[in-house]
Amino acid sequence: MSDPSYFMFRLYVAGDGPNSAQAIANLNALCRELLPDRHEIEIVDVLREPERALDDQVFLTPMLLKLSPEPVRRILGTLSQRELLLQGLGLNS
Repeated sequence: MSDPSYFMFRLYVAGDGPNSAQAIANLNALCRELLPDRHEIEIVDVLREPERALDDQVFLTPMLLKLSPEPVRRILGTLSQRELLLQGLGLNS
């Protein structure tokens, strides 16, 4: 059984373009602020590992998957709309 206070994320990006860089920076900033020492982030570049994206049914990027705690959630975009991001991750309570 996983720790319900520990968050695992998988962020799908396409190369090192501006949208990818912004999504990575926004996720890192949020985790440093709200989840210090309680998170893990895996970055997957779909240009290098397209099969991983297909396995997770990711067809657009950047796409964030919150893998734990459950439920799994998907958020598309650069993660720049903070209130929507918090709501989507279930962190707005």
